[in-house]
Amino acid sequence: QVQLVESGGGLVQAGGSLRLSCAASGNAFSIYTMNWHRQAPGKGRELVATITSGGSTNYAVSVKGRFTISRDNAKNTVYLQMNSLKPEDTGVYYCNSVYRNLNFWGQGTQVTVSS
Repeated sequence: QVQLVESGGGLVQAGGSLRLSCAASGNAFSIYTMNWHRQAPGKGRELVATITSGGSTNYAVSVKGRFTISRDNAKNTVYLQMNSLKPEDTGVYYCNSVYRNLNFWGQGTQVTVSS
């Protein structure tokens, strides 16, 4: 069982920046693919960014060039740097770890971008 705890959400004006963190428990963090998802009010959950155990990254088209996902295996933490935020980035952001058939989720952190 892996516990994931997100932090760093908050209220920011459009054009601003936030950095989300997700701290994982356990000693196998480095083997997990880590994802950030978000869920806007009244919408389904959307995959925003992925970083593999090898460090390869992938982004949703809507955030490419504005968001950066990174990981620090020594700290068991994955980050999401969000720049040039837009009101449509508003939502609850969830951290997710995946390895084979293992799939764990955090409780989420709220990001609100005001216009």
